Amino acid sequence: MNRKNIGKASPDFVYRVTDFIHGSKLMAIIRNPGKLLKMAGLKPGLKVLEVGCGPGAFTIPAAGIAGKDGFIYAVDIHPLAIKRVKEKIAESGMENIKPVLADASNTGLVDEEIDLVFMFGMPHVAGGLKNVLSEDYRVLKPGGIFSIEKSRRSENKLIAETENQGFVFKEKKSGILIFRK
Repeated sequence: MNRKNIGKASPDFVYRVTDFIHGSKLMAIIRNPGKLLKMAGLKPGLKVLEVGCGPGAFTIPAAGIAGKDGFIYAVDIHPLAIKRVKEKIAESGMENIKPVLADASNTGLVDEEIDLVFMFGMPHVAGGLKNVLSEDYRVLKPGGIFSIEKSRRSENKLIAETENQGFVFKEKKSGILIFRK
């Protein structure tokens, strides 16, 4: 993707704080990425888009759950996030992850190639939520799952915004809102 098509990333120090918090062993215990990913609908063999991968707190666990027949596209707008995910991939030996430096509203992925899109831990969305949801809808296969962790937005507003982009709300599991295309 051409760097000029990428929106504005947060300052490096903001990313570093995020990396410090989300990279801690305590955070992994508190949030339990594997449990959250399974609640979001992740299963072996799925092709997945992780919107806003940050330092990869969910990326490596997602690749483990997806297994050798699954694949994870880890998208983030921040170059340091992509650099950190690449380091974690090298450390883990995972081969089913592709880090993508892109604005989540313009991923460059193929239409309807993704089984599951998940977006966790993002209080704000570069490119605007409407544009990101539109892109997620475009890349998601018919019947695919879109899971978003409830943020500071009101739950009803988040559901309405997501449904306005064509998704159908299915259920809520521990703060994760699950939709179908």
